[in-house]
Amino acid sequence: MMSSQMDTLTTTADLVPFHGCAFVPTMGALHEGHLSLIRQGTQMGGPVVVSIFVNPTQFAPHEDFDQYPRPLDRDLDMAAKAGAAAVFAPAAECVYPPDVPVAAPALPPVATTPGLEDGHRPHFFTGVCAVVARLFDLVRPASAIFGEKDWQQLQVIRAMVEADPSRFPLQIDSGPTLREADGLAMSSRNAYLDAAQRDQALALSRALELAQGLDPTAAEGAMMACLLDAGLSVDYAVIRDAVSLGAPRADRPTRALIAASLGSIRLIDNGPV
Repeated sequence: MMSSQMDTLTTTADLVPFHGCAFVPTMGALHEGHLSLIRQGTQMGGPVVVSIFVNPTQFAPHEDFDQYPRPLDRDLDMAAKAGAAAVFAPAAECVYPPDVPVAAPALPPVATTPGLEDGHRPHFFTGVCAVVARLFDLVRPASAIFGEKDWQQLQVIRAMVEADPSRFPLQIDSGPTLREADGLAMSSRNAYLDAAQRDQALALSRALELAQGLDPTAAEGAMMACLLDAGLSVDYAVIRDAVSLGAPRADRPTRALIAASLGSIRLIDNGPV
């Protein structure tokens, strides 16, 4: 049964009393951005369940799965203080049973055609859709809340749910990107940055500011120059349709999207333009 204190759940049976919750999926290493999503969920009236699961299927062999921070006790304390009713922290065998095939949903076009995260991390959305679909199946929420910092991921999850409403009878909500006082978008990977890299990383938010009020071509040029001047390696700095992530159109909302690296540390950011 649900209690006034936060519950820690590890099995599918533990989840049954929380079906119909507001759900905040995370990979842990919680920061204020995650906590804002939990608080947003508490305003919906029902219990909020937070998942903490570092999903192995969305990391390529050369990426930072083994090094990804896993401060579980700290995360549990932070989630409780933000108002979560429960944290679901399953073992990999619960999410991906070794004797039960878990079919990944078909990837929507926004996961395969924009040439953004899909172009630079071709494994990524297959893993994201597989784990999110699996978590939705297990948790059975009424709604799920994702941060806007991972903008393409948000559009992919929305499209996945819209494509199969019988499997995914839930609402997808979003929370705005939270930033540090200096403008850096909050991210679990910010913990990897040393002081000099932290200063360089501020070029992402500066580039987004430079894009405001410019036509798409000029905006992309201004963003790229800003990032390169700061010594970042740029995967993309583009203006796209905010939903399809295809070419921008004057009659539709647009979004500036950036992915850039400082050594092995890859950062993303985005904002409306």
